[in-house]
Amino acid sequence: MEMKQPGTWQRRLAMVLLPVLVVALVVLSLPQPAAAARGGRVGGGSFAPRSLPSRGGSFRGNSIPSGGGFRGGGFGFPFIIPFFGFGGGGLLGMLMLFAVVGLLINGFRSAMGGAGPTGGSSDVVERDGPVTLAQVQIGLLASARQLQQDLRQLAATADSGTGTGLQRLLQDVTLALLRNPEYWAYGNGEVGQVGFRAAEATFNRLSMTERSKLDGETTTNVAGQRSQGDAGQSAAANEYIAVTLLVASRCPIKLPKPTTTDDLRTALRLLGSIPSGDLLRLEVIWQPDGNEDVLTSTDLVTLYPELQAL
Repeated sequence: MEMKQPGTWQRRLAMVLLPVLVVALVVLSLPQPAAAARGGRVGGGSFAPRSLPSRGGSFRGNSIPSGGGFRGGGFGFPFIIPFFGFGGGGLLGMLMLFAVVGLLINGFRSAMGGAGPTGGSSDVVERDGPVTLAQVQIGLLASARQLQQDLRQLAATADSGTGTGLQRLLQDVTLALLRNPEYWAYGNGEVGQVGFRAAEATFNRLSMTERSKLDGETTTNVAGQRSQGDAGQSAAANEYIAVTLLVASRCPIKLPKPTTTDDLRTALRLLGSIPSGDLLRLEVIWQPDGNEDVLTSTDLVTLYPELQAL
């Protein structure tokens, strides 16, 4: 039976409604700004693809052919594969949103008779995926002031402009957290996979979501660009310190659900052991940064609702 092609008015309606739908879904997914304190940020990396042969050749264990199931959808929205059972908000919520948007867009493409992305020897970037994204968040008691000093010192000295320096930074940050288990109060971790073409945009959205929770960034070291403000005077009213690690890796990351301190310890050790050749991007974001800034229990619950008591 011959399929009836959509008329001109249907095409125009789809062209008008699709951008509105995409924008509405993305806007509704973003957290409302409720910045509590100034914070710090350190990290770097690049999503530049590796050079692969256009035909034949061998692939690494986490690579797939260009026609595989991790292809990006139209307009840069990917099909996403989250690892369920590890967290339930934050990263996974955003990835699932983009997956739904990708399905809707590809559904419109099919309805309009358009063809999806085609495979072939030119799909070098897609063949370099998928990319694993991991987000680990920890809420620590404010008495862990040495951790704040350690993070500020790392931001001042870390070589965030090279792959080796970035991997060293990841090790140093996870070690600094592992050395303060007595201050761990809350934790959360989530992992998902996204096609290589959409990985950078997805990582940037996650970074912007976390950075929007800060009132400002007094200490930064990103891709070799540094700035550091005055820590100020001590603030006895502070209650918590929140640290977020965002990691993009070529290799799969299998992390336990952090319901106990032992789970969180295992997750941090696994993150710190990612080889430099597989580490694509890293960002560590924390608040408060200055001693005069305050993060109360109310702020922590409002800004980081995915955190679970350990």
